[in-house]
Amino acid sequence: MNNEQAVIDNLEDLKKFLLSVESGALPLEGVSGVGMATNNADGRHFVAVFDEQQKVLLARWISKEVFETGKDMVRHGVSRKH
Repeated sequence: MNNEQAVIDNLEDLKKFLLSVESGALPLEGVSGVGMATNNADGRHFVAVFDEQQKVLLARWISKEVFETGKDMVRHGVSRKH
């Protein structure tokens, strides 16, 4: 998992992460999607950026609260206010 110390623990930080993925601000190539999942080994939740082959390009740990309340944000994306 990338950056073990940086757990996304609020919706505003999740939004910032998703916007940076959507805008191309992160140095990632071939981004195909974003999803949330649970680590089978320890039950921790994370948000991951995938390529077309479903390979994880980048992942960040998220809190249980963000996992439960941020699903729609991940499913539908976030839009910047004009």
